[in-house]
Amino acid sequence: MAIKKQYLKTKPVCKVTFALEAEAAKKVSVVGTFNDWNEKKAVLKKLKNGTFKGTVDLDAGNSYEFKYLVDGVYVNDTEADAYAWNDYAGAENSVLNL
Repeated sequence: MAIKKQYLKTKPVCKVTFALEAEAAKKVSVVGTFNDWNEKKAVLKKLKNGTFKGTVDLDAGNSYEFKYLVDGVYVNDTEADAYAWNDYAGAENSVLNL
């Protein structure tokens, strides 16, 4: 798992690249507060090496809760900036601080 942050100099935006090794998976999405937990808004592309990767533009100066959705199973990122308990889900979410 990997998260890469690239802050733009001209706008208060951060390009966040999510990468997840899941060679056996068929579909991986990133869902979170930045896309209303909609799996169709941030589908990651599978690379030849089995890694799923995608980039999302997010407003800098905010925090976002997120998870990966791997073939219908929610997975936290081991490299998240923090974790936050979510009563609705009954589990922790990964947190991205920008």
